[in-house]
Amino acid sequence: MLAAANTLHEADWIVLVGYFAVMLGIGAYFYRHMRGMKDYFSGGNRVPWWLAAGSFYMSGFSVFAFVTYSAIAYTDGLAGVSIMWSYIPGTLLCALVFAPRWRRARVDSPVEYLEARYSRTLRQVCAWQGVPLKIIDDALKIVAIGMFISTSLGLEMRSCMLWSGIIMLAYTFMGGLWAVIVTDFIQFVVMGVAVLVLFVLALNRVGGVDGLIDGSPAGFFRPVTDDYNTMYFIAWPLLLAVSMCSVHWQIIQRFYCVPNEREARKMGILVTGLYVVTPLIMFVPAMAARQLLPEGIEPKKVYAVLCQTLLQPGLLGLMIAAMFAATMSMLSSDYNAAAAVVTNDVYRRLLRPQADQRELVLVGRVATLLVGGSSLGLAMALADTSAKDLFDNMVKLFSVATAPVAVPMILGLLIRRLTGASALAGFAGGLAATLTLFWQLKKPVSPLGITIQPENVIFFSGLAVTSLIMFGVSAIWPRASAEAARVRPFLQRLDMPIGSMAQDRPAGEAVVSPFRVVGVSMAAIGAIMLAITRFVHGSTDVWLNTGIGSALLVVGLVLVWKSRMGKGSDEGRQG
Repeated sequence: MLAAANTLHEADWIVLVGYFAVMLGIGAYFYRHMRGMKDYFSGGNRVPWWLAAGSFYMSGFSVFAFVTYSAIAYTDGLAGVSIMWSYIPGTLLCALVFAPRWRRARVDSPVEYLEARYSRTLRQVCAWQGVPLKIIDDALKIVAIGMFISTSLGLEMRSCMLWSGIIMLAYTFMGGLWAVIVTDFIQFVVMGVAVLVLFVLALNRVGGVDGLIDGSPAGFFRPVTDDYNTMYFIAWPLLLAVSMCSVHWQIIQRFYCVPNEREARKMGILVTGLYVVTPLIMFVPAMAARQLLPEGIEPKKVYAVLCQTLLQPGLLGLMIAAMFAATMSMLSSDYNAAAAVVTNDVYRRLLRPQADQRELVLVGRVATLLVGGSSLGLAMALADTSAKDLFDNMVKLFSVATAPVAVPMILGLLIRRLTGASALAGFAGGLAATLTLFWQLKKPVSPLGITIQPENVIFFSGLAVTSLIMFGVSAIWPRASAEAARVRPFLQRLDMPIGSMAQDRPAGEAVVSPFRVVGVSMAAIGAIMLAITRFVHGSTDVWLNTGIGSALLVVGLVLVWKSRMGKGSDEGRQG
């Protein structure tokens, strides 16, 4: 067993400072390219599918996944991996069914389509309800990253929260969705490299796959356990699928920021593939920790202690950067998506319908500051919240608020006869049902001997009540002719491929070639890794650090060369 843990070294601080400098540099690079609201909030619908896929993947989870799923993998084995595999049905559903529909909706914010499909009232209700919930949810995520870094790696909690919050807010403020997506992709690369290194080192220390299997407790490789049973793996994937296709605004943005529905579908399929492969790479080290770390370690600290124990200076800094990346990607995406709703659905729709593009970009930046600043301020106020309370609050918030909004958003893209009145009634009835259950239901229920947690009862009840009301009201009071005439153009748009309407033709040149900025960023991180090689000891670790740095530097320089040859811009426009 390994007992000694590394502490943060000068090389780790070099990597962390360099990483944050690259993130800020990306934001500064895109600052002057944000000419209009569509550039700032939807990337001008020109983001290449592979770039959007990295952002989609990174914006789907936060550092809390490393805390909770690794703890489950350490105590229960493969079940910790299975929980993240639960994302697969949702991403596949998004790719095959909803991604093309969201792209054909031709919107500039996630709730804009609700007015064309249902009513102006529902659009405003979802906007005014959704933004505060995003702020609260994001505040809890900021607390989560501060809690993880401080308790596990010895850094001061509030400083971690403050600086990571300021940096992600700065690059989101400057560069809009382009900056968010490019930083997400770089963070995807950094996280991928870091977890792959830890995977190789951990598996090597236990003697490979055979050693992992032979040294693990009986039943350690069962995909389900008593606590995480079959019912859990029915409820959790369904909740993820519903939310990813509707109320996760940052994911919906990825569907309509790409050039066409074909690119949206390719993006979703790639993300599905990532969710098949990456959970094993991410959480097998936590399973191996049963053989590597002393007994009695607190499960929620397993991943961080394993990093301290196995990773040499520099590589540990890269892993800490990856932990920041996991939450920063989700938060920056949330900030941009929420600011899009404030700008497009509130300011432009209610206050300044004639606002020009320059004004809307300015308002978008102010909205980003308001959303991000509010989340950071609330996080500071909640900094003393316990980990258990934090998780419980996130789950409860999610279970109460998701279904009443998600059902109208999803069904509006699938079923054409549902009316505006049914959507409003469904939202009101569903929210009343979830709030009632939230106050009344405090313990698990066990119908037919199957234990169901309160949050799952709340969520599924919300789905059922909202859906039944929508279908019932639409059947009793069918759509009037005036409403039918108003809704018809939107329903027709869903049938028309991108490129068949005049509004689909982009105005002017592409904002920027993604190859150049991605290449420079990757080369910079590669150069940082090579620069700290002298701090690394041990032949295996030296080779790992040198190989990682060299690979990132070479790939980055190739991408820069590609953009200078004029190929990057062309392919960027084609997706």
